[in-house]
Amino acid sequence: MRVRYVALVQALAAALSVVVFAATVGAQKPSLVTAWGAPDLQGIWDFRSLTPMERPGTLGEKEVFSGEEAETFAQEAIRRASRDSDTSGRVVPYNDFWFDEGTKVTTTRTSLIVDPLNGRMPPVTPEAEKRRAARREARKGVGADEPTPGGWVETLSSAVRCIAGFNSGPPMRPSAYNNNMQVFQTRDHVVILNEMVHDARVIPLDARPHLPQGMRQWMGDSRGRWEGQTLVVETTNFRPDRTPFDASPTSRLVERLTRVDADTLQYDVTVDDPTTWTKPWTFRVPMARTRDYMYEYACHEGNYGLYNILSGTGVNQGANKR
Repeated sequence: MRVRYVALVQALAAALSVVVFAATVGAQKPSLVTAWGAPDLQGIWDFRSLTPMERPGTLGEKEVFSGEEAETFAQEAIRRASRDSDTSGRVVPYNDFWFDEGTKVTTTRTSLIVDPLNGRMPPVTPEAEKRRAARREARKGVGADEPTPGGWVETLSSAVRCIAGFNSGPPMRPSAYNNNMQVFQTRDHVVILNEMVHDARVIPLDARPHLPQGMRQWMGDSRGRWEGQTLVVETTNFRPDRTPFDASPTSRLVERLTRVDADTLQYDVTVDDPTTWTKPWTFRVPMARTRDYMYEYACHEGNYGLYNILSGTGVNQGANKR
C-alpha cells in the first residue's frame, strides 16, 4: 500500500510540474528579436487614430487630454465627420460605411505633432508661401481632382490615378481608411507594405548611397539603418508632384520605428525642408499590432470616377464617339 501511495504522490507531482511548465511557457512573451539578432518589427500594424495632426486652435496650449476629455473629443470628432448626418446640402459621395478613421484618440497628447511643443507645424518660409500662392492661382476655378485647363490626366493627383495612396507615404499617417501596414525583414532589407494602393517600399540596410538627385520616385528613395532598437529610414528624391505635406522635392524625411512592446510600434517622423518651414518638425503615431488580414486595395477595378472626371472635362469625348 505504501509503495502505491508513494508512486501516486510522485505521479501527481510530475503532472503538476508539467502543468506549471506549460503555464510558464504560455505566459512567456513572444521574442522581439529576429533569428539574426535584429529588433523584430514584423507583423501587421494598425495606425488608425482620431488624434489630429495639429492641435486644434480651440484647445489653445493644452498639451494632453484627461481620460474624460479624450473620450469627449473622440465622440465630437466622429460626429463632425459623419457623412450620414450631413445636412449641408452638398453631394456626399460615400456614406459612413466606407470610412474607418477609428473610434478613439491613440495618444494622450492633443496632437500627433510632438515638436514643436505647441503641437503645430512651424511657420512656412516666404519662398514656400509664394510657391503655394502660384499653385493656387494656377488651379483657380478648377477642382483639386480635375485636370487643369488644357491639361491631361497627369494633372490629377496620384491617389485619384491609383498610383500611390494618400496615407501610405512616406510618411504614413492616419486617414480615412486602410490604415494598415505590414513589415517584413531580412538581414539586409526591410519591406514596408501599405494596404492603401498596396504600396511597398523595399528599404536596403547596407549603407548604399541615395540615388542621384535627377532620379525621383513616387515614394522617394529610402535608405535604412539600425540605431540601437530603432529602425531609422531616411527618404529623399521626392517627385515635385508628390512631396510630404506639400514640401519641396529637396525635402528630407526621417522615420523611426521602435518596437515598444509585443503589441505596440512607435512611429516617429521628422520632416526637414528649410525651403518650406522655418525649422524641422516631428510627429508621432502609435501603431497597434492587429491580427486582422491585409487586403488588396483594387483601386483601378471599376474606377468609374476617373473616367467620369475626364468625360466631364471633354477629355474622353473622342473615346465616347468611337
